[in-house]
Amino acid sequence: MGIVHDQPLDGAVALVTGASSGIGAATACRLAREGAAVALVARRRDRLDRVAGDIAMLGGEAVGLEADITEPERAEDVVQDTLDRFGRLDILVNNAGIMLLNSALHTTVQEWDRMISLNVAALLHVTHAAIPHLIYAASTSPRQVADLVNVSSTAGRVARPGSSVYGLTKSGLNAFTESLRQELLSERVRVSVVEPGTVDTELVNHLSDTVRDAARRRIDGIEALLAEDVADAIGYIVTRDRRIAINELLIRAGDQTW
Repeated sequence: MGIVHDQPLDGAVALVTGASSGIGAATACRLAREGAAVALVARRRDRLDRVAGDIAMLGGEAVGLEADITEPERAEDVVQDTLDRFGRLDILVNNAGIMLLNSALHTTVQEWDRMISLNVAALLHVTHAAIPHLIYAASTSPRQVADLVNVSSTAGRVARPGSSVYGLTKSGLNAFTESLRQELLSERVRVSVVEPGTVDTELVNHLSDTVRDAARRRIDGIEALLAEDVADAIGYIVTRDRRIAINELLIRAGDQTW
């Protein structure tokens, strides 16, 4: 199905991090179908080109921005690159993240650092660069609102063995989101957090074979969410009328207990 004109996000510009696969790619396509031009941020150029091509086939507009946003300068650059390409920024979806599960005894500090670098520091740098432009978009766009959506996890709510630092990054993200929501209320920038449960994505591919097998056994028998299910939730949040703010959306697989 192609892009339909007069969609809720016509004229809006969205930036999606971690957009080369999974939730990020699905979200980018969903926002494009709602009428937004989309800047796609990730490290894998070939995947970015594929997602941009999918959006172009729908009749939408997208640009791939190859960047490692754990480098502070590149995190700031992707916001400027979006402005240079499209002239504005109405929606930021902070989706990029990594999950490295293991016990504190058997993991390495380097693995903890990797999660903090991407899940926390990179997100903060992108967000800090984007906020002034989101405020400007809210004051100048026909929608009269801008959106910042952070993708967290059920791990930010429920602590589990082997996910201590991953849970730390996601529970911290929840608190950051709520504080930022209150700060930006008067600026008409809606700040939301989406907390997916078990999703069928590449997130577990970063784990060692032993830990990955254990993680898969834990969700054996659960029909996982699809990336498109989470993208639908994000699409719902950012297409509400300006009088409505969906602050938090928890979305679990139907069989998931934690």
